[in-house]
Amino acid sequence: MILLPLIMLAATPPVAPRIPFEITAHGHTRVDYYYWLRNRDDPAVMDYLRRENEWTDSVTSRWSALTDTLAAELRSRIPGVDASVPYYRNGYWYWHEYREGEDYPVHMRRRHPDGKTEVLLDENLYAYGRDYFNVELLSVSPDNSILAMVYDTTGGYDNTLIFKEIYSEKILDEIHDVSPDLAWAADSRMVFYGFRDDTGRTNRIMRRTIGCDDQVCVYREPDSTFWTGIRNSGDMKWVVLTTAGTLESECRILPADTPRDTFRLVFPRVKNIEYYVEPLEDTLFILTNLHGENFSVMKAPTDSPSMSWWRTVLPYDEKVFVEQVDVYDDFLAITARIDGFRKLLIMHRYDGTVVPVTMGNEVSTFYIVSGSDVSSDSVNFWYTSLNIPWSLMTYDVTADSTRILKVTFAGEDFDSGLYRVRRLSVPARDGTEIPVSLVYRGDTFSPGANPLLLYGYGAYGSCTEPIFSSARLSLLNRGFVYAIAHVRGGGEMGRWWYHQGRKLNKKNTFTDFIDCAEYLVGNGYCDRDAVFAMGESAGGLLMGAVVNMRPDLWRGVIAGVPFVDVLTTMLDPTIPLTTSEYEEWGNPAESREVYDYILSYSPVDNLAEVNYPAMYVYTGLNDTQVGYWEPAKWVAGIRYLDTGGENVLLRIEGFGHGGASGRFGWLRREAERYAFLLTTAGIGH
Repeated sequence: MILLPLIMLAATPPVAPRIPFEITAHGHTRVDYYYWLRNRDDPAVMDYLRRENEWTDSVTSRWSALTDTLAAELRSRIPGVDASVPYYRNGYWYWHEYREGEDYPVHMRRRHPDGKTEVLLDENLYAYGRDYFNVELLSVSPDNSILAMVYDTTGGYDNTLIFKEIYSEKILDEIHDVSPDLAWAADSRMVFYGFRDDTGRTNRIMRRTIGCDDQVCVYREPDSTFWTGIRNSGDMKWVVLTTAGTLESECRILPADTPRDTFRLVFPRVKNIEYYVEPLEDTLFILTNLHGENFSVMKAPTDSPSMSWWRTVLPYDEKVFVEQVDVYDDFLAITARIDGFRKLLIMHRYDGTVVPVTMGNEVSTFYIVSGSDVSSDSVNFWYTSLNIPWSLMTYDVTADSTRILKVTFAGEDFDSGLYRVRRLSVPARDGTEIPVSLVYRGDTFSPGANPLLLYGYGAYGSCTEPIFSSARLSLLNRGFVYAIAHVRGGGEMGRWWYHQGRKLNKKNTFTDFIDCAEYLVGNGYCDRDAVFAMGESAGGLLMGAVVNMRPDLWRGVIAGVPFVDVLTTMLDPTIPLTTSEYEEWGNPAESREVYDYILSYSPVDNLAEVNYPAMYVYTGLNDTQVGYWEPAKWVAGIRYLDTGGENVLLRIEGFGHGGASGRFGWLRREAERYAFLLTTAGIGH
């Protein structure tokens, strides 16, 4: 979708007026010439953004035939009709279906596998006539009679919570401006949910009887660096309230059958101590870094949850990074990372034995499917690799066996054997070994001759997994090598990997990425004149930094919703996410050292008169995580200083941080980005 109707295609890129605006901190004054772009209510701003889209359309129209071809390819790998594998919970089998040509799923259930089908929700009816629609949360009441739904119609998390009686489809209640958090009381009439403050932070938990005007606040988080959430335990017998910052957390629990009682504090927050809880019956399981930064698993009685009662379940091991614990009646399903790879470990509760689940290709990953009944004797999970489509698998704990339930469609002619997957270890400039995952088509690979797309993120301890993308096949089939640089700032190699890429260590993220690119060039994995880079959000910051540091290294760059105005944003506590991310980037308002360090890498503050590579930058007008003005300012600054002749494009959509919604809404823009890569690489077919 184009932001505003086009009048004509532009012949030249727009030039943003340079209006000086001074920003002073610690006695240092910077001049921001594009600060005015923040005011979306200014007609001049909207006119400028419209002209950016017009210019991008005028350039991309030259590739329209290729874009059409790519869009058709991407669409051909999405089945017209599809259905999920049913899962069992609380007396019902649940699944969803996609009908021919429809963008959104229809959610259904039945009491028996061969029983009558009940339609819970047809998302297409709610999405009709809207440019954007996304269901943030779906939840059925404990008595199976009410459906709760949180949905967003802008992409900016302008969420609405509705409660619908399933059998009559009557709307029982509607609440606006909520977070996607919900917990049920045992009576299926009283609920808990979250509200956000002016910066978008979830800071209040409310309690309410559905359809009644008895709303009360049961918790308010005073610390602006903490976010709060509310949910039910897997057995639905508990309400769990968690409030957490980047490096510490605090949890409270409440029996779901006494919702008016006071929440029971597990343990008060302590600096640098994280813990997360999952109650089951009378036992509280605790994932914590109490014994070391890579986490261990402990337990305590729910009626005496304080730390003095914590007992070890899975001992701490510095070589095992425990990421997640799913609790079942007879076992724990533990997601752990060992040597950079995700592993599934099953711990039997009756004797504590641990069984690793064998999955296949080591360069792979998996995600446990939530929502299954805690009494189940099996674990369902999605398994994938760079050349293996998403596959729903189930592990039978009793039989110690795994079987495939479904393999996601990847096109009629897909053959995984055509693609080679490798994991490399790349020495960074300080000697640290950086993992790199890559995939290419074996019959089109020639040492030193293929274009490369190198992807990176490296923030928040988030791991960039080696997952399959059917869309990516259109690049691989045309000779591209695709690689992921698992740079510091992520969590691939454990918690210390994250600490080595945040705050005053942030530049490690950027130099790691550059070192990975140079290694791939130097070792014949690609053509040194056809190296492309891509990153989104915090990965967009990575793109901005590496373009400034080594503009000569890249033939082209794609930066999605890029966080490139770091210093100005982190100096403004009124912007969503700023206060909750001081532990990620530092607080430049309080520390001159942090201020100077961020200033030294913030992309918009380090532009220079150089030859910039070809660039495709995209953003969303409704983005509340990275304001549209950040990439707009960045592109304007590049155009002002650029001494080269490559196209620097900015695409502004009318969505939020996650882009378009639905199965097909993203296809055209993804095809346009791929066409940018292929055309810039000289591959025009």
